Amino acid sequence: MIKIKNNEAITLISLIITVIILIILAGVVINFSLGENGIFKQAKYAKTETLKNRSKGKIRK
Repeated sequence: MIKIKNNEAITLISLIITVIILIILAGVVINFSLGENGIFKQAKYAKTETLKNRSKGKIRK
């Protein structure tokens, strides 16, 4: 059996916890960006609405 020093075990555990937290954060960011009401969809909607409103303004003048 391999003997592991106490410091090495604590370091390994903290590394595993850090990786798990980073994976969770990456999932949250991806969901926020690409989700149903994500940033990219909101930006596309805003662009479409802006173009519609600009064209309505040109017609009225």
